[in-house]
Amino acid sequence: MSPVISVHINGRAFALSAPATLADAVALLQLKPPFAAAVNLQFVPNTRYHHTPLSDADQIDLIAPVTGG
Repeated sequence: MSPVISVHINGRAFALSAPATLADAVALLQLKPPFAAAVNLQFVPNTRYHHTPLSDADQIDLIAPVTGG
């Protein structure tokens, strides 16, 4: 059995199998671009999602742009 880590995505708790990356968290939510991502308040470019490891208790923010005026 794989170890599990607990992360918070947009304030909600989720469990991911370790080792996990930001790409795994994005896939879990099935988000469609465009959106921005931050781990523990640090912006992560989309080219780094697969290379950004997650740890237990990480805070992830996935934010879609808002249009209008």
